[in-house]
Amino acid sequence: MKKIIIALILVICAQQSFCQNLKGQILNETTSEAIANVNIIAASEVVAVSGKDGFFNIQNIDFPVVLKFSAIGFETQKLRFDKNDTNFKVYLAPSNESLSEVKLRSTLIPTELQKTPAAVSLLSKNDLERTDATNFVDNLNYVPGVYVNQGALNTNKINIRGIGGRAQYTTNRIQAYFDGIPLATAEGSLTLDDIGQESLERVEVIKGPTSSIYGAGLGGSINLYSADPGANESRVGVKVQGGSYNTWKKSDVISINGANSSVFATYNHVQSDGWRENGSYDRKSGLVNAKVLTSGKNSLSFLANFVKLKAYIPSSINEDDFLNDPESAAYTWGASRGYESYDRGLLGVSYNHHFSENFTNQTSVFLSFRNGYEPRPFDILKEERLSAGARTNFSLSTKLFELPSEFSFGAQYYNEWYETGTFENLYEDFDNLGSVRGERLSNNEQDRHYANFFAQLNIDLSERLLLEAGLNFNTTAYSLDDFYAEDNIDQTGSYTFDAVFSPRLGLSYEVAKRKNIYASVSHGFSTPTVAETLTPEGQINTDLKAETGFNYEIGFKGNWLNNRLYTEVSLYSIQVRNLLVAQRVAEDQYVGINAGKTDHNGIEFFGKYSLDLTENWQVSPFINAAFNFFEFDRFVNEEVDYSGNELPGVPKHTLNAGFDFSTDFGFSFNALYRNVGEIPLNDANALYTNSYDLVNLKAAYAFDIIKDLQLNIYGGINNVFDEHYAASVLPNAVGFGGAAPRYYYPGYPRNYFTGVAVNYFF
Repeated sequence: MKKIIIALILVICAQQSFCQNLKGQILNETTSEAIANVNIIAASEVVAVSGKDGFFNIQNIDFPVVLKFSAIGFETQKLRFDKNDTNFKVYLAPSNESLSEVKLRSTLIPTELQKTPAAVSLLSKNDLERTDATNFVDNLNYVPGVYVNQGALNTNKINIRGIGGRAQYTTNRIQAYFDGIPLATAEGSLTLDDIGQESLERVEVIKGPTSSIYGAGLGGSINLYSADPGANESRVGVKVQGGSYNTWKKSDVISINGANSSVFATYNHVQSDGWRENGSYDRKSGLVNAKVLTSGKNSLSFLANFVKLKAYIPSSINEDDFLNDPESAAYTWGASRGYESYDRGLLGVSYNHHFSENFTNQTSVFLSFRNGYEPRPFDILKEERLSAGARTNFSLSTKLFELPSEFSFGAQYYNEWYETGTFENLYEDFDNLGSVRGERLSNNEQDRHYANFFAQLNIDLSERLLLEAGLNFNTTAYSLDDFYAEDNIDQTGSYTFDAVFSPRLGLSYEVAKRKNIYASVSHGFSTPTVAETLTPEGQINTDLKAETGFNYEIGFKGNWLNNRLYTEVSLYSIQVRNLLVAQRVAEDQYVGINAGKTDHNGIEFFGKYSLDLTENWQVSPFINAAFNFFEFDRFVNEEVDYSGNELPGVPKHTLNAGFDFSTDFGFSFNALYRNVGEIPLNDANALYTNSYDLVNLKAAYAFDIIKDLQLNIYGGINNVFDEHYAASVLPNAVGFGGAAPRYYYPGYPRNYFTGVAVNYFF
């Protein structure tokens, strides 16, 4: 009898050791909300389904076990469990970051994309991984309404809905933020091509004027969010990628996630000989992002980013060279071996404090710097910039007239100290030595600052109708000190722009479940740069006004077919007044004038479908398009009337399509197609580029070498059919000394890349 009892005890103990219950909760990685109806699968069999609160309970389970968590609208995740755990949480990421469930971070009041009465596009980490990751801004070309003129890895101009299309060499009229830290200078110049994709978790692009939130930003705002340790993982990783034209990219990453703290750090090094003459490129960058949870749901976060760049500049070429010798550099840039180099960094500290469940504050202080040196054929530029600022934002959930409401208000201050000087370039006096610095030509110091005061109110007028109202008050000023007296021109002076009020009003109505229509009116403005305010005589033009404009928009956002298909359609009209025109008076000298009005009318569409081909195979086709009707409403320049002509530098349309194919056993494949319409090259519309088509392919296979050690092998082809096209243009180019105007930056021909990444999870 004793032997029977002992045997029974041993059997029971064995069952308790290997057949136990497993309890947990499943949450949305983006919103931390519970997810119901998630299938938990073991060995191809559904063993449990999560309830309304996200909890599930699996009984009599054998350990160790690998479980698959699958739900419509979310990425399937596999997790291994070696023992019983009754207090764990599983976080699932939305399968498409443009799904309606995602909450936007770039609006003052976090709101679901579906309900936001504005055109906002999102790029998830999966979206960013479709490309070879050499140049981050290429991903923005797949956002409807955004077009990037890509002259080289370090020469990119972004325009949103045509705003910024007239820029000469860099992006302007658009704001950008990295975890809330401004990336644009105080006068609006912006560089994003040195951002490492491995540093990013997601990107939110607000299209149209965003001045009610961010101040000066007539075209829109690009908000970057740094990578954060996954809720369920800590890892170290190494990636090496090689490609055509001796292009190499090396990346290291470490991600540590604890109960109350997390750290993410990455280092990237990109090198390339470039496919054009005088086109070599070298960039080193690093990022550290840390977060600490304190008592009362409060948190403290820290961000540091540093970039060191040296990139040679082939510049634009004329039509004959574009057609017959696209690999060549502009003669003067090649002879002088022109390049740009700089060290750039930013630091930020942010504190999020909960006064109560309904009242919170987030305050950030930040510091950034840039030290640059750029030898150009006409001179050598040396510049130093130091910027500092702070932003605070209070959020209150309350009731107004017995209606659920959220109120947000705050302020931002930004100050920038900028020192610049130019020197003679004596490259013509020294054969084959490249640029040689000569006598000083200028020496200026600038102090530029602005202050924004903002507020936004969201009211649920009913269960289906949301009202959003916002207001921004902006003051902008700068002073200029000219310390160079030899030219007998004193540019010293100061200028304060008139205070600007930028209102915004939007309505979103749910016409059916997960289907919303919206309408909005918003105001935006962009101030002139310091260079644009200078007359040819070097004096400050106090009559110059800021560009202003109103954006009128209606749209639809909706889910179909059991949330597998997501679509967006928007129709908009941006009417810009006091158009700022950079009028060329010498090879590298421009003056600004207010020359008229432009109308930016357009239609944008986006759609993505998620389909499970089998239990282990998934495919997500997508398509988006923008049809642009941008023209001068009234524009007279140097007694020539261009009214009614199309805006130069912006394609008539863009179309993107493709699909993402993935499997549960680690294989994935991405195919991207892009069609770009004709681009007017000058205000007279006398010349256009040809439309072009590009196809890019990428395949990857990820698998576990051993437990917790993963290997990812990938490769791809860009421009599969070797299309000859203009990747960027220089609007209104002028030829000097009898030379033909240099309008064109040729795009990359067919090129290849391959890489391997190793990650260890712990």
